[in-house]
Amino acid sequence: EPMFKAMILLSRRDDMTHEEFVHWWVSEHQLLAAQLPGVRRIVFNVVAQGTDESGIDGVAELWFDTREDFDAAYATEVGQKTAADSLAHVSSRVRLLTDEHVILSS
Repeated sequence: EPMFKAMILLSRRDDMTHEEFVHWWVSEHQLLAAQLPGVRRIVFNVVAQGTDESGIDGVAELWFDTREDFDAAYATEVGQKTAADSLAHVSSRVRLLTDEHVILSS
């Protein structure tokens, strides 16, 4: 059954190293993201540096039952805190809002 998934492409702030970004993201920011109401699953994908030229440092995947649940989560106080924390540490944030269709799952 399809679930709603947000994929968020993050590029670090210009004055941060990739390592500083990763440290903030996986040790600090994840504590906020994990509190989002209605979130079913969260995966932070750290982009290996030197492997592409996109300038993207990380791709977050957040699953919710519906788009409405996603919107409601970010409308809460913790959702607003999570978004603000993100925007304070990135130079670019691209949100891809998708309906996930699993083709193969082990």
